[in-house]
Amino acid sequence: MMTFTDAAASKVRMLMEDEGNGNLNLRVFVTGGGCSGFEYGFTFDEDVDEEDTTIENSGVRLVVDSLSFQYLAGAEIDFFEDLQGSRFVVTNPNADTTCGCGNSFSIA
Repeated sequence: MMTFTDAAASKVRMLMEDEGNGNLNLRVFVTGGGCSGFEYGFTFDEDVDEEDTTIENSGVRLVVDSLSFQYLAGAEIDFFEDLQGSRFVVTNPNADTTCGCGNSFSIA
């Protein structure tokens, strides 16, 4: 399974309120590219397909498509604010290597 932290859920709730749309879900996905081979992506989405994995925290949903889930199983989705700015962060136990920015990864 995946972990959707309280900090990430809180930030998503705040963004949903800013948008005035309680039907939004945070969708995390994996695409080919980046300096390490795969990249993480985040978007807001109202739609949930029957093949999607949905993780709920405090009434907020994280949605992952079935193709991306195979790369993200066991991962933690968190939110950080620090000197580098604010961002959603994926801690992925499946990644063999990651780039310096943490947005791309590879799997052997």
